Amino acid sequence: MSDVQNAVERIQAQFPDAIREVVEFRGETTLVVDKGSLVEICTFARDTEGLDFDRLSDQAGLDYWPEEPRFAVSYELYSLQNGTDLRIKVYTPGDDPELPTLSGVWPTANWMEREIWDMFGITFTGHPDLRRILLPHDWTGHPLRKDYPLGYEEVQFSFNVERIDDQKPYAKE
Repeated sequence: MSDVQNAVERIQAQFPDAIREVVEFRGETTLVVDKGSLVEICTFARDTEGLDFDRLSDQAGLDYWPEEPRFAVSYELYSLQNGTDLRIKVYTPGDDPELPTLSGVWPTANWMEREIWDMFGITFTGHPDLRRILLPHDWTGHPLRKDYPLGYEEVQFSFNVERIDDQKPYAKE
């Protein structure tokens, strides 16, 4: 039995009602968990001898709009001792996207949660300093949401050179 399979079985045995699904795809394992048990599962994965997931390598927000639950957050855990990767994924509804913070489990979650809040608008309850990290503090909206309005600048080609040139803000003489 591999280290990942052992970890999944031990987590499932400890939290049988909190594991919604185990997904195996292209050699990667994802545990889909209930958001109410997220902190306890991650603490168990970090502190249990033999699992030792002592590093939160990455944390990413996902938007499944127009599906419901709309948002998900994926946590990439790594055990330095075992050389094992495990992904934990948790879903949250679009009308009130809220998850518990993991900054008390892994301090690096602080910055990643701020980025996810900034870009997706997912609130992390209990976070010590949830504020914008990439955008100006007075920015309205969350630009990585799939329903966020797109803005663009027309690309210059040989057929529209004059139109693009007329829109450029050259200095007036």
